[in-house]
Amino acid sequence: MLTGELRNKVDRIWETFWTGGITNPLEVIEQFTYLIFIKKLDEIEETKEKEAEFLNVLYEGIFSKELQYLRWSKFKNIEASDMYRSVTEEVFPFIKGLHKSGDSAYSKYMGGCNV
Repeated sequence: MLTGELRNKVDRIWETFWTGGITNPLEVIEQFTYLIFIKKLDEIEETKEKEAEFLNVLYEGIFSKELQYLRWSKFKNIEASDMYRSVTEEVFPFIKGLHKSGDSAYSKYMGGCNV
């Protein structure tokens, strides 16, 4: 059971999706899952960068210098319409292209997604 602050956050997220035109509960869960995936990818990248810096070793991450704007930490605070455009037109295509062979979990399970 959700109570208190967590319940309020979930309600606000649901309302945001609803007012944005996504009313199917399964679609809301799907979209929310994509955002969590993107956030987790950025968190893992940040951890690896910090470890490399601590160990004083070179780390070539998933996001090149030119693509840093595709990271969750970079686009999470932009205007909603800009975020939507960025996610649909740039972030998802970037993630889908991470493994050209189509062998990644993302390619297998979310390759046909429509944001």
